[in-house]
Amino acid sequence: MITTALMDKRFLRRIYGVLGYPARHSLSPLMHKAAFSALKINAEYKIFEKKPDELAGFMRSLAKERIFGLNITIPYKEKVIPFLDKLSPGARLIAAVNTVKVSQNKLEGFNTDGEGFLEHLKKDLKFNPKDKTISIIGAGGASKAVSVYLSKARPKLITIYDIDKNKALDLIGRLKDNFKNTGFILAGSIEGLDIKNSDLLINATAIGMKEDDPLMVSEESLHKRLLVYDLIYNPSETKLLNLAKLKGARVSNGLGMLLYQGCASFELWTAKPAPIKIMRQALNEGVKKL
Repeated sequence: MITTALMDKRFLRRIYGVLGYPARHSLSPLMHKAAFSALKINAEYKIFEKKPDELAGFMRSLAKERIFGLNITIPYKEKVIPFLDKLSPGARLIAAVNTVKVSQNKLEGFNTDGEGFLEHLKKDLKFNPKDKTISIIGAGGASKAVSVYLSKARPKLITIYDIDKNKALDLIGRLKDNFKNTGFILAGSIEGLDIKNSDLLINATAIGMKEDDPLMVSEESLHKRLLVYDLIYNPSETKLLNLAKLKGARVSNGLGMLLYQGCASFELWTAKPAPIKIMRQALNEGVKKL
């Protein structure tokens, strides 16, 4: 028999989660569950793997289902925007959302991806983007967040390539309108990124997650002065990172970005400082099991 106290506790428990398709590979549940437990917050974190035709119904049911917050991953970072009541200034500029907060039946969208990326880049990798030359592969939701926050740090030049030229043009136009101290170039090909003369190369696409994915860059373009950052964290070492290491470049996967964007999301939801060490430990333990 379930006691009244237990029923009350379950009713009061807040639900958070990650929305994507696919989403079951996400490590976000590990760090958020660890954080809720450490701070004794009565909450649970679920995986919401929803097909595209289920998205609208799910987004409209958040308040009813006592879902107080979501992390948004591929392919919904842009597609959830029409269902939101409000966008933070950062999310509006980026035009992509990775965090949703539900309050008083209203849905507000944020983007903590770029903030998390820059925090990891500066704090853990000791890389200052100021006056640097940067090449980015991809112009989707993750690239938008990363390029906006990099632009705030005033690099010398950002060059972007995407197989969808119009998507890349739209992003570069947005960046040029908002950041006057950085040069922006549209690359017509991977070779056009001029990686040989770059300080930082970022893969902001999903290419590299599958074993049979192609290697996007040439071996000759990689060099020892380069930091290669792949936003993918599963697998922990993509073909790109493996080759870059062999060429003597510094490398990083996206696990640090995942950590810091998750900490920022947690603080938006709970108004409490995120227990970073505990969340990092949970992620590191999760990676070992992949």
